[in-house]
This record gives sequence, C-alpha cells and structure tokens, in this order.
Amino acid sequence: MIRPQLPLNALRAFEASARHLSFTRAAVELCVTQAAVSHQVKSLEAQLNVTLFKRLPRGLMLTSEGETLLPVLRESFDRIAETLERLEGGHHREVLTVGAVGTFAVGWLMSRLADFQSKHPFIDLRLSTNNNRVDVAAEGLDYAIRFGAGAWHGIEAVRLIEAPLSVLCVPEIARQLREPADLLQQTLLRSYRTDEWPDWFHASGLSAHAAPPQSIMFDSSLAMMEAALQGAGVALAPPLMFARQLAAGAIEQPFAIHITTGSYWLTRLQSRPETSAMAAFKTWLIQATHL
Repeated sequence: MIRPQLPLNALRAFEASARHLSFTRAAVELCVTQAAVSHQVKSLEAQLNVTLFKRLPRGLMLTSEGETLLPVLRESFDRIAETLERLEGGHHREVLTVGAVGTFAVGWLMSRLADFQSKHPFIDLRLSTNNNRVDVAAEGLDYAIRFGAGAWHGIEAVRLIEAPLSVLCVPEIARQLREPADLLQQTLLRSYRTDEWPDWFHASGLSAHAAPPQSIMFDSSLAMMEAALQGAGVALAPPLMFARQLAAGAIEQPFAIHITTGSYWLTRLQSRPETSAMAAFKTWLIQATHL
C-alpha cells in the first residue's frame, strides 16, 4: 500500500493548536497567520476523515480522535528535536543513562563529572540516584553503579572501589567515645542491612549482641549521614564517601576500626550491547577509581 506524503506542516499546526487550544496562539508560536493554522488543521482532518477539534465560541476542545493523536505527535516531535540537538554542529551526541546508588553519586561521582564532560563533550550523561535497589531493564539504564558482592543474575559487573564502613558522628558525640563500649550509650543509626553493626562490634572485640535497642534505620546512607550531621546518633558509613564532611570537621571518625561488606560495581545487562558512549564512560570510571 502506497501511503500519502506525511503532512508535517499540518501535523505541527495541529500539535501547537492542541497545546494552546487556540488557533490564534498556535499561529503566534509558528509565526504564521491564524487562517493558515486553521486551514492546515482542516486539511489534516479531511485527509484523516476525522474531526480533531470541537470549535467553541471561546476556543477549541479536543475530540477523542484528537486526544489519541496528540501524545503520539508530542513524543515524536520531542524525539526529533532531541536527535537534531545531538547532531548540532556536525557532531553526533550520544545519550548515556546511568543509575547510581546515592552515596556513591554524591560522595564520589559528582565532584568528578566535570572531568568526564571535558574529556567526552559529545556524551549527554543522564544520572539518576537510588538507594541501591535498582532494576536496570525496567528503568532503561545503560549502566547502574551499585554496592554489593558483585553477583547479580544476568548482570555483567566490573569492580570499581572498596568502601569499608566505620563509625562517623559529630564532634560533640565523638568526644564522648573513648572506647568502642561507649557506643552502647548512644543511638545507633543503621541501614536496612542488619548485620553491619553486629559485625563492627565483633571487629572491635565486643559481643555482636552488645548493641543497645536504641537505633534508627534508614533506606540510604545519605539520609543516615544527614541524621548524623544533625546529631541524631552515630552512623556506620564509608568514610571515603564522606571525605568532604570529614575534612571540614563536620563529622569525625573516632575509631580506626572498620569492616568491609562489599564494593561499588559498574553493572549492565549482559544482553545490552555496549555503545561507544558506554565504553568511554566505563574506561574513564575505572581509571578514575583506580588512581
């Protein structure tokens, strides 16, 4: 079947009119006359043999057919604009979508993004953060940076950096902590991983069951450390990811004792072909984390 030529001008006129619900405002946006917009829409309606608008005394109202067509056109025009933007200036811009556990994104990655952009100016990085619970396929991610042991079903994982956990708290609380047993008088801030504090107490020589009942659980280390910064208690978190707060004296690490429960990994679906943008990001990230 031979399809008629796609009426791009008419489709653009309809899309603008549908957004504004006005031929007049659409005409202003498209820099044409109101009569030209009205004519284009009528031409489209005739070609499709449907009515797209109900003409009202004070404007327009979409028909059910118009409501069906509008989101398809809006998405299509947005994708065209995005593609043209990537090709602007004769350079092909690639989009790279990365999800990262918030602690790594804020504590390590963000301060280094300028370096990545300077080395790869034609990669548009789109970064989302999470609390280490992520579905790479469902979220349409090229990569996910997550914390763990490196074993996820159907996932290729490249180890980036180890981040041991240690006790972190504000200076006022740190002054009360002369030995690990003093922690038993404090409120312990913890993640949803229930074994972390018992493991740390074991490493310190205390009973793994010595932890007091006073504790607050958080779904992310960022939220937990914000509570610690507000003096709500003592956190068990990776000092490497909170180096700025340590350097500024906002928090202190009262004990050198630490435990290792996992590493940060760069992960992708094994079924996901690696694009040039993905390869560039992986190379840069591996080099940066191994300096």
